[in-house]
Amino acid sequence: MTSRSAVVIGTGLIGGSIAAGLRRAGWHVLGYDADPAVAREAHDRGLVDGTAESLASAVEAADDLVVVAAPPKATVEILSSIDTDAVVMDVAGVKEPMLAAGSRLAHFAGTHPMAGRETSGPSAASAALFNGATWVVASESDEAAAELAVEVIESLGARPVTMDAHDHDRAVAMVSHLPQVVAGGLLASAADHPESLDLAAGSFRDLTRVGASVPFPWVEILQTNRAAVIEAIATLREHLATIEAAIVSEDDQLLTMLSDAREVRLALGSPVAQIRVALADRPGELARAGHAFEASGVDIRDIQMRHAPHGGGGVLTLSVRPGEEGALRLALEEEGLLVIP
Repeated sequence: MTSRSAVVIGTGLIGGSIAAGLRRAGWHVLGYDADPAVAREAHDRGLVDGTAESLASAVEAADDLVVVAAPPKATVEILSSIDTDAVVMDVAGVKEPMLAAGSRLAHFAGTHPMAGRETSGPSAASAALFNGATWVVASESDEAAAELAVEVIESLGARPVTMDAHDHDRAVAMVSHLPQVVAGGLLASAADHPESLDLAAGSFRDLTRVGASVPFPWVEILQTNRAAVIEAIATLREHLATIEAAIVSEDDQLLTMLSDAREVRLALGSPVAQIRVALADRPGELARAGHAFEASGVDIRDIQMRHAPHGGGGVLTLSVRPGEEGALRLALEEEGLLVIP
């Protein structure tokens, strides 16, 4: 049976991960990137079967599927210029402009995977990047294109969710774009008081994690979705003003707001139990932890590493299902690791 073929335009983190996942699912994948060095790296790393020299030749080679994995402005330009009877799906973080640009194509699906990393490029790409992730498919998409897009999304291990493009853009402004803005603001504020950074611990690092993302794509995303982002910023500003007033007046509303926030956060995921492990500055510490994971058989829900300011070592925080912490603790101690009480 002849395998289906796909062309991935943009072979960085997201495009490269899609390409790798498609290859794993049996597709023949051709890659193209505006930066030839990025395309070559994707090929050298085995993310794609081959590369195209130009956008036109890449699209011409597409029999079944074209995936556009470029920044928002470039995605609009690509969708506005290519012609193909193959299904075209984009993965940009803003959907209304993409639906408008792609409406001229025979079969177009606007999609957005809710997955990524702070790092970029083919070196960070992985076929497992989308495992368990939500992947939005715009309800305005062409029916045949949406059907293939859902098949692709599921083959990559993600969960497809159908959503109106306008609703999607407002939602991601709040849960994805606003956190990027807040992280930038927090880091800028801390940089004004550099002595505070010496005290930065888990909460600050967690809140600002996305601040390590490559800036250029985010500039485009925030500007492309400016109306929804500005609305989200205004909403946050109102809540911050209320919190500020409650602090000044010693109002009980402060406790109410923080309690409500806690309930919302707890509802985002199942409760977990945490175990902290002190890692020494010596080889093999993480390997010992890995052996303990395997021996205990518990479900590791999250892993966080806080490095020591100088030299190696640090603290490894492990989140597991409630009731499983005992088995993991025992396995860690049997490996000779120091579990922090």
